[in-house]
Amino acid sequence: MAKKQTYGNDSITSLKGADRVRLRPAVIFGSDGIDGCQHSIFEILSNSIDEARQGYGKEITITRFLDHSVQVEDHGRGIPVDYNTKEERYNWELVFCEMYAGGKYNNDSGENYEYSLGLNGLGLCATQYSSEYMDVDIRRDGCRYTLHFEHGENVGGMKKEPYGKKDTGSLIKWKPDLQVFTDIDVALEYYLDVLKRQAVVNAGITFHLKNEVAPGKFETTDFCYENGILDHARELCGEDSLTPVQFWQSEKKVRDRADMPLYNVKINVAAAFSNRVHLAEYYHNSSWLEHGGAPDKAVRNAFVYQIDAYLKQNNKYNKSESKITFQDVEDCLVIVISSFSTQTSYENQTKKAITNKGIQEAMVEMLRHNLEVYFIENPLEKIAGQVLVNKRSREDAERTRLNLKGKLTAKMDITGRVAKFVDCRSKDVEERELFIVEGDSALGSVKQARDPNYQAIMPIRGKILNCLKADYDKIFKSEIITDLIKVLGCGVQVKSRANKSIGAFDINALRWNKVILCTDADVDGFHIRTMLLTMLYRLTPDLIRRDKVFIAESPLYEITCKDKTYFAYNEREKEQFLQELAGQKFTIQRSKGLGENDPEMMNLTTMNPKTRRLIQVKPGDVEQATQMFDVLLGDNLSGRKDYIADHGGEYLDDLDVS
Repeated sequence: MAKKQTYGNDSITSLKGADRVRLRPAVIFGSDGIDGCQHSIFEILSNSIDEARQGYGKEITITRFLDHSVQVEDHGRGIPVDYNTKEERYNWELVFCEMYAGGKYNNDSGENYEYSLGLNGLGLCATQYSSEYMDVDIRRDGCRYTLHFEHGENVGGMKKEPYGKKDTGSLIKWKPDLQVFTDIDVALEYYLDVLKRQAVVNAGITFHLKNEVAPGKFETTDFCYENGILDHARELCGEDSLTPVQFWQSEKKVRDRADMPLYNVKINVAAAFSNRVHLAEYYHNSSWLEHGGAPDKAVRNAFVYQIDAYLKQNNKYNKSESKITFQDVEDCLVIVISSFSTQTSYENQTKKAITNKGIQEAMVEMLRHNLEVYFIENPLEKIAGQVLVNKRSREDAERTRLNLKGKLTAKMDITGRVAKFVDCRSKDVEERELFIVEGDSALGSVKQARDPNYQAIMPIRGKILNCLKADYDKIFKSEIITDLIKVLGCGVQVKSRANKSIGAFDINALRWNKVILCTDADVDGFHIRTMLLTMLYRLTPDLIRRDKVFIAESPLYEITCKDKTYFAYNEREKEQFLQELAGQKFTIQRSKGLGENDPEMMNLTTMNPKTRRLIQVKPGDVEQATQMFDVLLGDNLSGRKDYIADHGGEYLDDLDVS
């Protein structure tokens, strides 16, 4: 029996030195997985960025090595690592081995780093603690300083030697430790994304990414935006935006509470309206605010307030129409905000959101003022019109969603019954089969030929809509389609710009193991089959991806010789049978359609699992399938003409000219 553990005074311990990070990396980096490893890399990069933004060095090089090690080099002043008389310790000990130590605590009093990415004095030390090794090479004050760390501990102290060259800067190379992080294989895409973002918010600074693709061989990618967020916004909008990109700046002193001290805030905004792209990006002290916080709240407040006021003043709303929401504005808004402050309240060390009330209020005031002036000086018909289009599309989509929900969730009972649908007896989904047939005539013969225990029938009445070209509102007004979706039972996979999802799809709610398209073997039958496949492809693509959709081949000819009957599914098979029966008396009958076929014939062929021919529908490459559907059934008229011209001759033998 295990000894019972006691909980007393001696049970309380504290983590010391490198263990403060190595045993609990998620506390500092937000995760002990790949996200945390990525953030540790950004902590080193951010120090170089702070130097460059202060005017010391205009280039930063980051190198990604094959063994997952990383190197960051800048041309700043070089990290001070020599003896600190005030602290009576070497600075390298403070910076690399001491939590909450750095040179950015007095930024509000006019000392170093007025606007800094790193304020807490944690990042450099924490990354060193979490490294398998770290090598440091610093050039400053006419000297070269080198340090080496392993698993959070210094090895060999600091080496100092004279340095005769004029260049200064810091070079740090390290490898994240797999004893700390569960994964250190940081993807190239992360580096590309981070460096592009930093180039956007740090105007004029060049970031070089060197990626080792083979031992000693590197590919280099450079990022530089001379005009920062203004160039970025113009790049996003292109030449055909609704409005030119506007650039607004503001700088003021704010406080988060009446009894708290003032601090400096600088705000840069690039904004435009577009009916082609939309984006909202927020940065603070050059850190990307993935979760927004104060800037996001400010944008929502200011833009909705000003645009709503304009719509009301100019009688743009219909009678009794509800006011716009931020979603309506956001769908046509491109905005990039880069702000800086001497005091910042991040949600946590990962710096993905800020909470400063003073910054939020300053942004609201600045945005409202600039929008008011802009709206006075510029005609807003295009903007107002697009926002109202977005609003009404969203409301239409919501009405469609609610209507669709009502239609598709109706229970399959007497009151919610689908006309002429013939169910089967079995409740076991694993054996249930749904045959989708064309018209009442086919329904009759298939119904008599089926096995009622597990085979159900859904007749298609009339011409089915081309779902590739139609909008969702029109699609779900089609009783044929909504009835079919009801019978399937799994809902739909519908996404739109106005409403991210207007249908709820659940593959586990599918009432059938097989969905079988059973149409005539003629041109009309092929057309109906294609329309059905298009509908399933657009509304329930997972049914195809999960191998639930089949095509039943119907015999084209019935050949009888003495007491034997042969079924030919195409002209080639017919000719083969005729050759085999040469010299014998036989009769041959061409099928005119499922409705004309004998139930006995259908039972021997299409409906019999032992003898039938089913073609499983495979989506193949989704993109390729989409392109082909567009060519054959979409608005790509020129593409369709070209395809017929190039490939039409391949289908001449299959034409039904009888």
